Amino acid sequence: MAYDAELADRIRELIAAERGVEEKKMFGGLAFLINGNMSVAVSSQGGLLVRVPPDETEKLLARAHVEPMIMAGRETRGWLRVAGDGVKTTRQLSPWVTRGVAYAKSLPAK
Repeated sequence: MAYDAELADRIRELIAAERGVEEKKMFGGLAFLINGNMSVAVSSQGGLLVRVPPDETEKLLARAHVEPMIMAGRETRGWLRVAGDGVKTTRQLSPWVTRGVAYAKSLPAK
């Protein structure tokens, strides 16, 4: 399954004013990097992958439409999967993109 191009366009609109943005196809999806650090990605499995501070992972998992990101059969702390139903509107999508971008910007540039 290909990634959701419409969701990618919506993310582009939200981060248009950010500096250091790069798009990169990864794992069948499309990742948005800030200064070389992944922030969010449109998943090939649907929905959004969001990078968050690892110590916030458990708290954020309590939200609707959110589950851990599983890579190679293991939960990846600091990454969440938000189902498509959880990012249908700009009001739903924007806080996730803002959170992912803010965390990526807090990391040293690559």
